[in-house]
Amino acid sequence: MELVGERHIALEPLEVWRALNDVEVLRQSIPGCKEMTGSVEEGYEAVVTQKIGPVKATFRGRVELSDIVEGRSYRISGSGKGGPAGHASGAADVRLDAHEDGGTRLIYAVEARVGGKIASLGGRLIGGVARKLADKFFENFQNAVENARASEQDGVRDDRA
Repeated sequence: MELVGERHIALEPLEVWRALNDVEVLRQSIPGCKEMTGSVEEGYEAVVTQKIGPVKATFRGRVELSDIVEGRSYRISGSGKGGPAGHASGAADVRLDAHEDGGTRLIYAVEARVGGKIASLGGRLIGGVARKLADKFFENFQNAVENARASEQDGVRDDRA
């Protein structure tokens, strides 16, 4: 299944790019992420807990960045195994453009695949969950970077007082 979307983020593209490569921001953005370690160069290891319909599972997996065009775009891919619940994998092509109203236009195209017990839940349910998780990731990401910026600006204001 595939889905496409975009978000307008009130930061310059370079700031958004840095956040897209920050393990802590990525950890905060992935719904259900309990742990995430690693680096852009070596990839990341992650532990994510998700409930899909009646099935709740903890997935352990790997996240990698590829097709990197510095400051502009990349592909983020991940796969994980959830024990008896099955397995999931997916990828998102992410691109940054300057937004005509200022800030950054973050454009994404996501594809997801599941197997095992969770695949038996049906395409409509899985598609809805995949869409919800992708939207939530990019919403969490936007909130994390914009809130971090607001906190930094508040700190600067406080220092001047």
